[in-house]
Amino acid sequence: MIDTHCHLTFPQFVDRVDEVMANAAAAGVSQVITIGTSSPDARACQRVANAHPCVWFSAGLHPLHCDDPNDWNELRECARDTRCVAWGELGLDRFHRTPSLEHQRGALHEHLGHIVQWTDQGLAKPIIIHCRDAFDDLIPILKASGLPPARFVFHCFTAGPREMQMLLEFGASVSFTGVATYRNAPALREAIAMVPLERMMVETDAPFLSPEPVRSVRPCEPAFVVHTARAIAVQRGLAATELESILDRNARVFFGLPTPDPAHAAS
Repeated sequence: MIDTHCHLTFPQFVDRVDEVMANAAAAGVSQVITIGTSSPDARACQRVANAHPCVWFSAGLHPLHCDDPNDWNELRECARDTRCVAWGELGLDRFHRTPSLEHQRGALHEHLGHIVQWTDQGLAKPIIIHCRDAFDDLIPILKASGLPPARFVFHCFTAGPREMQMLLEFGASVSFTGVATYRNAPALREAIAMVPLERMMVETDAPFLSPEPVRSVRPCEPAFVVHTARAIAVQRGLAATELESILDRNARVFFGLPTPDPAHAAS
């Protein structure tokens, strides 16, 4: 399987990436994308990806990190690395009070403007979206960017059917975390039932959101993505192996990932 979104550069993992990737391989997780939150973090992700054959990375400015030091040129240089498979994560977050929504909007508009410009420079990568309580704000901004909706994936979707309908009508893909396994998320399960299988992916968002049946385990690890996939398979009435195959194909096509080399399965 593929964990399409985790944070191997966060403090919970920074000194134990080898162990985390060995755990992932033992669970059948063959590839991982570690997500950048600013230009310094993207550089750290780049180092991890280049040290581990089964790790890839993204480069972007997270809305909750838009007050952090960031260099747009540095992000562009990270994206030139062949192991960088996406822009992001970027977007809007109304759940947290800081940074202000106004500041987040400014960073988002600037980031999207750069992505449009960099697309013309041969860097037409997929775009990972962070959207928390902000669908009504964010989707019009993404539409106005002129970027193709099929290039976007809304990661860690935890909202309900209304928001899912907006996302699907926009034309993006969607990715689910361990929240999909929680008993107190019935609206999310309604939303999951709406998604065409070809537009669905899974992730951990590790170190956060451990799924059932390992919800009490901290931190969440990429190995745990298998539990989310199995829970969604049950929800959708599919065999786990069938859905896992679909999810892996979706992730490889969307992010341009190669078929993993078995020789590097534990790297």
